[in-house]
Amino acid sequence: MTTSQIEELRSQIISTVRDFVKREVVPQAAEHDEHDTYPAELVDQMAEMGLFGITVPEEYGGLGLDHTTYAMVFEELAKGWLSITGPIGTHSILTYAIGKYGSEEQKRRWLPDLAAGKKRGGLALTEPGGGSDVAAMKTTAVRDGKEYLVNGNKLFITNGEHGDVFFLLAKTDLDTDPQHRGITGFIAEKGPGFTAGKHLNKLGYRGVDTTELVLQDYRVPADELIGGAEGQGFYQVMDALETGRINVAARAVGVANAAFEAAIRYAQQRETFGKPIAQRQSIQNMLADMATKIHAARLMTYDAARRKDQGERIDLEAGMAKLYASEICGEVTMDAMRIHGGYGFTKDLPLERYYRDAPLMIIGEGTNEIQRLVIARNLLKRYEV
Repeated sequence: MTTSQIEELRSQIISTVRDFVKREVVPQAAEHDEHDTYPAELVDQMAEMGLFGITVPEEYGGLGLDHTTYAMVFEELAKGWLSITGPIGTHSILTYAIGKYGSEEQKRRWLPDLAAGKKRGGLALTEPGGGSDVAAMKTTAVRDGKEYLVNGNKLFITNGEHGDVFFLLAKTDLDTDPQHRGITGFIAEKGPGFTAGKHLNKLGYRGVDTTELVLQDYRVPADELIGGAEGQGFYQVMDALETGRINVAARAVGVANAAFEAAIRYAQQRETFGKPIAQRQSIQNMLADMATKIHAARLMTYDAARRKDQGERIDLEAGMAKLYASEICGEVTMDAMRIHGGYGFTKDLPLERYYRDAPLMIIGEGTNEIQRLVIARNLLKRYEV
């Protein structure tokens, strides 16, 4: 695709997504959030729009678009309702891993159905005793002829209930030093021994399923090992999580922007002592800071996306974007609630939902405490003396 063709298609996609969010998502968001119900019809519509295959190459049935478009899509969706990004967010980590590290046979077997949303995927990485400490995972995969026998539990898994196929990480070697060299990645489809467990009741990010996954004597064919060799899983998932951090940063920008736009509209309508509060310097200062933070976060996100498309490893840039965007999202949603005063604290307006959703981006896809460690480690390498 030429640059002009990409730009034209990007414009069409974003326009379509924006219209979908306004027409379909926003009117349903509060109801799904309140009752924690899965938005099946909306997810099916996203599949019809091709959003499950945004970055999947066209030859495998996807849209074949770049990560900048990918980020823009997530921003628009999150602006309407954060949770609607969940089904395609974790799914895209799986398709990235298969697309980059899978064999040609694996790509042709899995990517077309995943790109079309006929099969829906996720990342089976986090465990009850190990989130940030990936190397401490307890799930094991033991070779047994042409299969691996997998046992363990995963936790906080988006698409855990409604997903079909997962990028599953498990230990195939318990004696390696360092431990992460014993981690292997598999393409694992639900079946006997592989089921969804407890559905988690969350503060925010409601409506999308976040569950436990239970693997009990689950057998995965050896030809579903990603990359064709054991011990490559840690490196594969760290690379794939860069795309996850791009989409989490973009989600944070979307939620923050929704809160800002609500606040600046309200500030021009709400009057105190005879004039709109938007004319009060303290409110103007808040609005100026909010808009500046959002703009900076968006630019950082797009920069990481552009670098990813150029084939760079972006631990540093994706980490910075995710860290900054998620932190300012928490700040902006709080400021928007302050501008709204008591009304912002009620469920009559979406401000309280934005505020409840914001912490997900601070915690998810690698906590911000871990992001700071990743950023510092990369900076020390870059400026080594």
